[in-house]
Amino acid sequence: MPVISRREFCKIATVQAAAAGFLSVGILKLRANPLGMPMGCQTWPVREMIAKDFPGTIKQLAEAGFQTIELCSPVGYADLGFGGLAKYPGTELKRILADAGVTCVSSHFGIEELRKDQQDRIAWAKDIGLTQMLVPSLDGPKKPTMDDVKRAADEYNRMGDQSAKAGIQQGLHNEEFELSMVDGKRTYDTLFDLLDPNLVKFQFQISTISRGYDAARYFTKYPGRFISMHVQGWSAKTKRVLPVGQDTLDWKNIFTAAKTGGVKNYFVEMSLDMMKASVPFLRDLQV
Repeated sequence: MPVISRREFCKIATVQAAAAGFLSVGILKLRANPLGMPMGCQTWPVREMIAKDFPGTIKQLAEAGFQTIELCSPVGYADLGFGGLAKYPGTELKRILADAGVTCVSSHFGIEELRKDQQDRIAWAKDIGLTQMLVPSLDGPKKPTMDDVKRAADEYNRMGDQSAKAGIQQGLHNEEFELSMVDGKRTYDTLFDLLDPNLVKFQFQISTISRGYDAARYFTKYPGRFISMHVQGWSAKTKRVLPVGQDTLDWKNIFTAAKTGGVKNYFVEMSLDMMKASVPFLRDLQV
């Protein structure tokens, strides 16, 4: 899981300049959101900072230009930098975010914590104001059988049903299990056949391009099946992650296809420096 950036303003000298400046800011805001939504980032890349100072870290992300963030659960990610968030009631976390001027509608949860007590995690999500609960992976075997995949899908459909009853959309990221093969087909594609399109939406990890998973192709192949995406720049020449806009990906095409896919929000997920470096490009991207 990675993360990324955003924002800017104009100087005023005269009354006319002020009016022109106001107009240009309005244009920037329109251009800043290629999907007509706030620029977001995942908090996984800054987990060490969060472990030391959550309010300060969120403030820094806001100052970088991010308007919305995606969290990781303090239960499922307790030993990965997010355990300290457990000291805050969900309503207090919501206040801290609001004080920093950012929103949060999505968080990652470990599949095990949902198996243990999904209703408790749903209650926490509602206290914060989440409308989306994601798991990074269904955690099946590296070399699954079709029965393994069907069992995982059946279980997650049931979880999706419980979340839907609470007014929350369950979603699935794509990590190791989803990137495996089953009966000569990508497990990821098989899950699109097995998961209920109303109960489970997908979150696409752009950097899986390194494994042959093309975002625009998936968005157009499965219209309406996605809810969000994790954004990373990728260089086909150097085979490594780069700031968005300094890479070789066709971002206009990706964001255009994302509309078809149904994507409702996106979260930059890289090192903090790379996320900050991605902001100007995303701010100016027009789709």
